[in-house]
Amino acid sequence: MSSYPPLETERLLLRPIELADAPAIQRLFPRWEIVQYLDTWVPWPYPDDGAERYLRDFLMPTIAKERWWSWSIRLKTAPDQLIGVIDLFDWKDDNRAFWLDPAFQGQGYMSEAADAVTDYWFDVLERPVLRAPKAVGNAASIRISEKQGMTLVATTEKEYRGGWMPSQLWELTREEWRARRPSK
Repeated sequence: MSSYPPLETERLLLRPIELADAPAIQRLFPRWEIVQYLDTWVPWPYPDDGAERYLRDFLMPTIAKERWWSWSIRLKTAPDQLIGVIDLFDWKDDNRAFWLDPAFQGQGYMSEAADAVTDYWFDVLERPVLRAPKAVGNAASIRISEKQGMTLVATTEKEYRGGWMPSQLWELTREEWRARRPSK
């Protein structure tokens, strides 16, 4: 059982990830359009048991140390269907990542999920700053950072699964976030 709660938005249910999510992740995740902008520790080609091994051997033990929080993303209208994953982690200069089934992209779902976990980061975990690296080519992810009011604080080169690419580091402070979301 997870030590953190499910989250809910207007259209989404965010459920703490569990080993039972492995088959759905295995079906959706291993696509180049998802994997190319992820860190190099993501194996490619993705192994047939990659999701199960990742959840069982890495993610669940890391979550137990309370340095990683991971939610499956589901539509309220189809709560049994996983459509993506969003994570928070307590690492230097890297606190949030996400992916979404391409069939559900472009509908604002990831922005909704990102707002919910950003609230959690600042309001529940009480972290002062959220930082997220982005491959410059990942325009959709950058748009989410811009919509949230994040500031570009550094540009560098970073190795992603798709190779060495220009990379940006985006930052948002708790005060900036709260100023944008006065109802919270």
